[in-house]
Amino acid sequence: MEQARLRIAIQKSGRLAEPSLDLLKRCGIRFNRSKDQLFCQSTNFPADLLMLRDDDIPELVNEGACDLGVVGLNVFQEKGLEHKARHRPYDLERLVDLGFGTCRLSLAVPKGASDVVLQGKKIATSYPETLQDWLNQRGIDATVVIMSGAIEIAPRLQIADVICDLVSTGETLAANGLRELETIFTSQSILIRRTRDVPPEKEELIDRLLRRINGVQKADESKYIMLHSPIEALEKVKAAIPGAESPTIVPLQGVSDKVAVHAVCNETVFWETMENLKAAGASAILVLPIEKMLD
Repeated sequence: MEQARLRIAIQKSGRLAEPSLDLLKRCGIRFNRSKDQLFCQSTNFPADLLMLRDDDIPELVNEGACDLGVVGLNVFQEKGLEHKARHRPYDLERLVDLGFGTCRLSLAVPKGASDVVLQGKKIATSYPETLQDWLNQRGIDATVVIMSGAIEIAPRLQIADVICDLVSTGETLAANGLRELETIFTSQSILIRRTRDVPPEKEELIDRLLRRINGVQKADESKYIMLHSPIEALEKVKAAIPGAESPTIVPLQGVSDKVAVHAVCNETVFWETMENLKAAGASAILVLPIEKMLD
């Protein structure tokens, strides 16, 4: 019997493409892939990788052509509202937030505009369903102008009074004489899956991948700290270690009044933290990054 394989869809180009590949690499999954290849197989994990347009990823996962997808929350939300408006099934689940590709969907107006009232205005966007849902919730009657690109020039061309577009740094808005008015939706990369008709053998593979992603994320958020502490100051030193539940205490050979303390810190270890540990009596303080973790 042929072994089950996961089909994972990621963005073929754009801001989520490289971070998605890097995440899979850090999960220990290797792919032999040429630069322009859109489909490839893993050499050490039962998974196939498909590089697609981000707008297509939710559709293909929803139809069962792919098992998992890495996509922006903004696209996931827009496609969900689109399916709802057309009374079409959208059997997708947001499995885990991945933390990269953060941005916001914001309203923006020309810098010289003041006392902006959205009622009756024309708003250009490539996210019409998300924008319309936001307007409906606030009882605002505005005309949504759908554009697929170059939305920031809509006011200059007098196509619209306001734009609703993704913003990361705000540099594109500034370069086009616009200022951010209000954020209507915040986004980041997420992992999605289909919620129905998933074979048990694929469920097992999805669980394996999720454990690895969780380990990568925990490693990113944690540091390994090692230090020496006088026995009489041990409780003060332990209390000064951030986010550590139960440090490991190790005797030091030939030293009776000190012990070694090892701990995984679930919080950032700042210079101030190390200074506090020093003040509590610690010495030989060493902070190391963690590459992998598995509970």
